Amino acid sequence: MNETALLRPAWTPLTIALMVIGFVVFWPLGLVMLAYIIWGDRLNMSRGEWKRSAERAFGSCKRNMRQAAEPMASTGNAAFDEWRRSEMERIEAERRKLDEMRAEFDRYTDELRKARDREEFDRFMRERNNGNFGGTSQD
Repeated sequence: MNETALLRPAWTPLTIALMVIGFVVFWPLGLVMLAYIIWGDRLNMSRGEWKRSAERAFGSCKRNMRQAAEPMASTGNAAFDEWRRSEMERIEAERRKLDEMRAEFDRYTDELRKARDREEFDRFMRERNNGNFGGTSQD
């Protein structure tokens, strides 16, 4: 973690103030802040990993909500019902396309992150092997 970050999982004046405010405003917020202070350093996941874990956790809720909204009652107007059904199918197809694009972009950003990390590691190893790292000799 970046130790220069303003909000980091540690007992800093800011985190303590946010925890107290969280307890005053709505007690679960205070608990969340307390958990972040105590266990936040263990939450070292990339943005894509957070998205995937949230999708696993809340994906079934989204699917259930969509399924509950699908069986709409007939209005009595056959033309309108047909138009509404076709629009809902079009919107669902568009949503699937956007989900695929989002997943593709997440894969792309993960690959960029891995490439950047590999480049930084290779540069570190080159500097270390050349004896230029930290100004100390390797005796």
